[in-house]
Amino acid sequence: MTDTNPLPLHEFHQNLGARFTSVNGADAVADFGDALAEHAALRATAGVLDMSFRSRLCLVGADRVRILHGQVTNDVKKLCVGEGCYAALVTAKGKMESDLNIFVLQDELLLDFEPGLTQTVSQRLEKFIVADDVQAVDVSPHYGLLSVQGPQAEAVVRAVGLFGVPPSGGPGGEINASRVNAELPTGPLSFIKATDATLGEIYLMNHPRLAPVISAGRAGLQVGPTGTGFDMFVPVNSLAAVADKLIAAAKSVGGRACGWTAFEIARIEAGIPRVGVDMDETNIPLECGIEDRAVSYTKGCYIGQEVINRIHSIGHVNRELRGLRLADDLKTLPAHGDKLFKDGKEVGHITSAIASPALKANIALGYVRRGANAVGAELTLRSATGDTPAKIAERPIVR
Repeated sequence: MTDTNPLPLHEFHQNLGARFTSVNGADAVADFGDALAEHAALRATAGVLDMSFRSRLCLVGADRVRILHGQVTNDVKKLCVGEGCYAALVTAKGKMESDLNIFVLQDELLLDFEPGLTQTVSQRLEKFIVADDVQAVDVSPHYGLLSVQGPQAEAVVRAVGLFGVPPSGGPGGEINASRVNAELPTGPLSFIKATDATLGEIYLMNHPRLAPVISAGRAGLQVGPTGTGFDMFVPVNSLAAVADKLIAAAKSVGGRACGWTAFEIARIEAGIPRVGVDMDETNIPLECGIEDRAVSYTKGCYIGQEVINRIHSIGHVNRELRGLRLADDLKTLPAHGDKLFKDGKEVGHITSAIASPALKANIALGYVRRGANAVGAELTLRSATGDTPAKIAERPIVR
């Protein structure tokens, strides 16, 4: 139990054997007793995660699109209802404040982002609201977030019976055809809505949070072309009922309920950076490996655009986030901030590190300076265990 407000489903998870942790001060499920099995489910079948600890804001008012468009790095104005995008919120100097998943609802913009940043993001947006018709509303007390990730995520979502047609009945029970969408959302961060008389309005987002998926095949570890995953924004009063359906559906395909520990392992294996760990106020988006997803160079003005466009025109940054293969015999994983050296000169530092069950190896993410960050480059890690070798690897880290 953390000293923060508990998850709405804290007792529900506790009855399933959950152990809890704190993610940036927010209550979250660490695991359900077997983090390695949960990690395997995320990679091979499907895992159901309660991500209601994440921050959620809605922007309402006639000027909501114009205001947000002028604040973030991606193009919000081009989105239609039912579409979304990933973006960064940066300072006037181009430094990261947050990343955001932005969804265009009928009368509001839904923002999904890292826990603990609600006040930071709200204050940043409100700072530039003068006489504009827009208001930021914290909707986390009203809507929770459940996520299904893994190769069988689509089958799990269909089996619940709220979205799409399940293969054959499934754990969702009898289907009311009047409220079932024939197709699931297919575009990145696109979404659909279902209205159920009992459960209320539920939004289903196409959101593979662990993309690109890494799968184990006969030829060894391979990178799949796309990831598979969906988020469900569910009214808090209906969270337990929907979570129960999702977990039952996941078990029917060999999956299970999963916690934060398993998710973090899979995230680092996939080479995906996280705000507060791999991205912070010392970074610009172009260093973080999110430029292709998060930055538009044709959208027009926004806070920090001048700096980001100038660096983009130069054609390179001085350091970039890289994957790293560490020594197999490390007794202790490196800590955040541990230094990397090349020929005795400091060239970078570690941000995240794990012992990868899939690779059976110690791996990490970290920033490495240009000139020393080519794939295959040999570095030296200086940590609590002394000096050990480290090697630049591709992201996702597959070998």
